[in-house]
Amino acid sequence: MEQSLSKVTEALGYKIERAHAYDPINQHGFIASQREGMDIFSKIDRTMPIIVAEAVWQYSHHVLAGLISHKGPILTLANWSGTWPGLVGMLNLNGSLTKAGVAYSSLWSEDFENDPLFEKQFKNWLEQGAVSQDTSHVKPYDQSASLSSDSLKIVDSIVADLDQNKAILGVFDEFCMGMYNATIPDELLFKMGVYKERLSQSALYAGMKNVSEAEAQAVFKWIESKGFNFHFGEDESTELTQAQVIEQCRMYIAACRIGAEFGCDAIGIQYQQGLKDICPASDLVEGMLNSSDRPPVKDGNGKVIFEGEPFTHFNEVDECCGLDALITKRLNKALGEPLEITLHDLRWGDFDPTGTTDQYVWVLLISGAAPIEHHIGGWKGSHGYRQPAMYFPKGGSTLHGVAKVGEIIWSRIYIEEGLLRMDIGLGGVIELPESETRRRLEETTPQWPIMHAVTYGVSRDQMMARHKANHLNVVYSKNEASALKSLMAKAELAQKLGIEVFICGTQKEGSIIE
Repeated sequence: MEQSLSKVTEALGYKIERAHAYDPINQHGFIASQREGMDIFSKIDRTMPIIVAEAVWQYSHHVLAGLISHKGPILTLANWSGTWPGLVGMLNLNGSLTKAGVAYSSLWSEDFENDPLFEKQFKNWLEQGAVSQDTSHVKPYDQSASLSSDSLKIVDSIVADLDQNKAILGVFDEFCMGMYNATIPDELLFKMGVYKERLSQSALYAGMKNVSEAEAQAVFKWIESKGFNFHFGEDESTELTQAQVIEQCRMYIAACRIGAEFGCDAIGIQYQQGLKDICPASDLVEGMLNSSDRPPVKDGNGKVIFEGEPFTHFNEVDECCGLDALITKRLNKALGEPLEITLHDLRWGDFDPTGTTDQYVWVLLISGAAPIEHHIGGWKGSHGYRQPAMYFPKGGSTLHGVAKVGEIIWSRIYIEEGLLRMDIGLGGVIELPESETRRRLEETTPQWPIMHAVTYGVSRDQMMARHKANHLNVVYSKNEASALKSLMAKAELAQKLGIEVFICGTQKEGSIIE
């Protein structure tokens, strides 16, 4: 990537100077800590144009301090690859810069040396210090006449209930992997009646130790009875073992009980980096929490916790997704719509080379937190693979599956100009040939759940130009009509809670969302 970008830059009459040296000991050229980033930026002329080149997932806070202080033009730039997801890292950095009020431009390309549009836009940035992108698919939400009186009553009742009775986001340690964009200042939540309960991953780990072997085994047997396909081996350093899964069952029970003890409406577990060196991954736990069909867990009074519905979980403690999921679940429950919500990484995308569709199909992928109801075949159609050892040294099962065909609503809450904002749109999950699904999995992380998503009226470049995070939330709707109804009701609910809402894209057939 660096070599290709340098060639393009020099062809345009400019030269790139690397801000920090390659590390021969660790054998990489990445900025590996916040302190290292601060030290590197302390030696950079603050008025110079700077390019932050992203070829992998990264921790935004390693460079955030330097970029906040920088006075010259900033370009965040990403490759386009599922295997080396620089685009995911760039989206997170963009969301963090947006929250911090830092001006920047963004570019991306599959092939820097053979991309005329990229070259044109890059030339503009080099000459002018900024480049604009097409965001014509976005419009501010204005209450629609299509909202029925019943929908308005539901919205008003939820707003009133939150004001009167409040709600709690349970946070098992904030700031996962440096995601500054994923933490919401408390005062932005207060006005809508939502509060955080700061929980500790140390308490979660201690709670796991208090779960009996019999209780953990009962959850494990429940999962097996559903026909879930565990792929066990013997070498725990590289393969999934039953012992790892039993620890995950303990975490599931402990998370339910702690969340219930503190009256949480939704919970988020950081896991990375706080727990990764002491216990298996939380992703199977998170997928079960987000499912309605899940092992029952009783609280201290013998009552099943959120019986028959999800105990909503926001992966990687992304509080923006947690807030979104909290209000979505309340709304969908009142509307009689599905309650199972998850976030995904906007991991990558491509056209289908087999020609089954001419639509651009996104790869929505997450490390395992997708609910079982989203998968083709439910429990029987889903698989448990060991998490990749590079990221998850203690292993643990994923909750892998291929998302079923259906209509979805996608959304993202983010912070800009000190305000909570929401982008929301309609989409669909489509079926691709097995060979194409396999290609996409092998290009990304095959152990993880995948969704073949189409965003109606939003192109690849429009999504990249606008989106302010690596994550987005998705929830299914019963059909096209109910998806539109739910989207409009959710937009109205969010706006009445003080969130500035933007409608993105169109309806499935291309008509305006209204």
